[in-house]
Amino acid sequence: MISSRFSKIGFILAAVGSAVGLGNIWKFPYVTGEYGGGAFVLVYLITALFIGVFILISELLIGKLGRNDAVSMFENLATKHKKLWKYAGFMAFVPLIILTYYSVVIGWIFHYISISLQGLPHTVEQSTEVFMTLLTTDIQTQLFYHTVVFVLVTAIILRGIKGGIEKINKILMPLLGILLGILLIYSISIDSFSNAFSFMFNPDFSKLSSEAVIVAIGQAFYTLSLGMGIIITYAASLPKDSNIVKSSILISIIDTTVAIVAGLIIFTLLFDKGAESTKGAGLVFISLPSVFYEFGSVGSFLALLFFIAIAFAGITSAVSMIEPAVEYFENRFNFSRIKATMICGILFYLVGVAVLLSNIEAYSEVFKIGEKSLFDWLDFVCSTILVPIGGILVVVFIGHYMDKKEIENELIPVMGEFLTKFWFFMVRFIIPIALVIVILNETGLFKF
Repeated sequence: MISSRFSKIGFILAAVGSAVGLGNIWKFPYVTGEYGGGAFVLVYLITALFIGVFILISELLIGKLGRNDAVSMFENLATKHKKLWKYAGFMAFVPLIILTYYSVVIGWIFHYISISLQGLPHTVEQSTEVFMTLLTTDIQTQLFYHTVVFVLVTAIILRGIKGGIEKINKILMPLLGILLGILLIYSISIDSFSNAFSFMFNPDFSKLSSEAVIVAIGQAFYTLSLGMGIIITYAASLPKDSNIVKSSILISIIDTTVAIVAGLIIFTLLFDKGAESTKGAGLVFISLPSVFYEFGSVGSFLALLFFIAIAFAGITSAVSMIEPAVEYFENRFNFSRIKATMICGILFYLVGVAVLLSNIEAYSEVFKIGEKSLFDWLDFVCSTILVPIGGILVVVFIGHYMDKKEIENELIPVMGEFLTKFWFFMVRFIIPIALVIVILNETGLFKF
C-alpha cells in the first residue's frame, strides 16, 4: 500500500509536471506546423479535452480505488482474470524505458543553457554544425549532462512523494509558468504575433487530412502522459476526498494551455525571422538558436529563459517517469526506497549511456539494429506502440473488468448519471478504437 500522500494542490502540480514536458514545448509546435496550423490545433483541443479527460478520469479512478503500485492495482481491482491483468502493469516500466533516452535529451537542453550564456550560433548552418557535433562526436559533454540528470532525478525520488516529487513540482511548475509568461509577453510585442495567432486559431479545413486528425489524437494522448502508469501511480497517493473529474479537467486545461502558449511563442519567433518549424530535434536545437541570435542582445536572454523553461518541464517529467517502477519494487518486493530508487536510477543511467553512444559516429554501428539507432528504436517502440497499448488496456480494463457499481458510486455524485453513462460508452467502445487507429497509422501498418 502507498504510505505517503500528496496534498490536493501537490497532486495537481505533480500530475501537470508529469504531463507538461518536451511533448508540449517541442513536439506540439512542429506537428502543428507540419499539419497546417489552426484546423490541427482545433482537433487537438477537442481530443485533449474529451478523449484526454476521459482517459485521465479512468487512470485517476484506478489509482484512487487501487491505492497500490500499478501492477497490484490491476490485479486487485479486476473482477475476473486477476492473474492475467497483473501483466497490464508492464506500463509501470514503460516510462523508465522512455527515461533512458529522455534523460539524454534533457542533457542536450542543459548544454544549450550553457550555449545561451556563452554565445548563440549565428546561422542555421552554424547551428546545425553545433548540434551535430554534440550529437555525433561529443561523448564527454553528453555523458556529463546525462550524469547530472541522473543525480537530480534520483535525489528527488529518494526524498519521496511529499519531500521530493511534490516539493520539486511546487517550485518548478510555477517557475515554468512565469518563464513562459515572460516569453509570451515579449512575443505579443512583436508584429509577427498576429500571424502566429492567426496560423494557430484560424482553421483552414482544406489542410486537415485524415492523417492529421489521427496525429492530433495521438499528440493529445502522449502529451498528457497517459498509458504509462504515471497518473495511476500518482493517483494512488491522492487524498481520499479528491474530486477526480475536476482534477482531470484542470490537468488537461493546464497541459493544453502550455502547449498552446509554447506554440504561440515559437511561431512568433520563427515567423518574425522567416524561419521554418522543422521536425524533431531540428526545431529546438537548430532552428531556434539561430533565430534567437537574430534578436540581438535580447535574443540570448530569451534563449536562456526558453531553455531553462524546457529544462524545468523535462526534469518534472523525468521524475514522474521513474516513480511507477520505484513504487513497484517498494510494494511488491519490500525494497527500501533507497534500494528501489538506485536500482531504477542505475538502470536508466546505464541504458542511457548506450543510447547516447548509439548516436556517436565511432560507436553507432555497435548499437544499430537494422536501419535505426538504439535511440530511435526505443523512441519508436515506446511512443508508437507501448504507450498507446497501455492506454487501450486502461480503458478496456475499466470498461469491462472493474466493478461497475464501484465506479458509478465514485463518478455519479460528481458527474451525474447521464455523463457517467456517456463516459462509460466512450471508454468501452470509442476510445479503444481511436487508439488502435493511432497505432496502425503511426507504425505504418495502415495509413488513413
